[in-house]
Amino acid sequence: MEHLSARAIRCPVPVHGRDGRALRRLAGRPAAIVTFLDGVCVSRPAPAHCEALGEVLARMHLAGSDFTQSRRNALGVDQWRPLYEQSKARAHELRPDLPELIESELAALEQDWPRDLARGVIHADLFPDNVFFMDGRLSGLIDFYFACEDALAYDLAVCINAWCFERGGEFNATKTRALTLAYHGVRPLADLDLAHLPILCRGAAMRFLLTRLYDWFHTAPGALVQRKDPLEYVERIQFHRGAKSAASYGLT
Repeated sequence: MEHLSARAIRCPVPVHGRDGRALRRLAGRPAAIVTFLDGVCVSRPAPAHCEALGEVLARMHLAGSDFTQSRRNALGVDQWRPLYEQSKARAHELRPDLPELIESELAALEQDWPRDLARGVIHADLFPDNVFFMDGRLSGLIDFYFACEDALAYDLAVCINAWCFERGGEFNATKTRALTLAYHGVRPLADLDLAHLPILCRGAAMRFLLTRLYDWFHTAPGALVQRKDPLEYVERIQFHRGAKSAASYGLT
């Protein structure tokens, strides 16, 4: 966050103590104080919000290009099957055919996942509740807990899943075009990025289906974490499976 803030990406920054350190321990656990970020998240993103997101996402990727530290994606494609194994025995309780769908999708993703795309620091969880707006303008990004190194276009795929589907499950191509074209205008996407967009979107949808599935069965009663419906992402996976190219997302 310090690195991004120094490069004009608005986000909270750690507060350093008199000893110069920002990271210390509280009650035996790592802890830090960060600055407050003004703004509110939007519950119903419009194309203009998606356009603003695409622009700042591309700027964030460029700003992270000279970041020297590296952190693997602990929720990347290689970790999806082990994650699923922890909920596999009960997946049928949500939907009888859910285990079959997940197994077939995991096999396809593991076989076809692109390994040669441009990589860098990604946010990996840029949902609407992690993006603040104020006076109609994007005011900053929060919650970098999952930030890691991975394919930059995968971060865009996460955003397409999070921002470009309506509450009823309908895909919104207008929002996708606004998001992607704004991104492309700052950091041009390679042909390879666009060619792999359908499988990147499938993978992003699978990642959130599996983490929601885990939370659904493993969240303790009374926990502050609110469970979210994993089946919401089944519909998105099915849409992405039918996408043959970037044209299926309204892109050329």
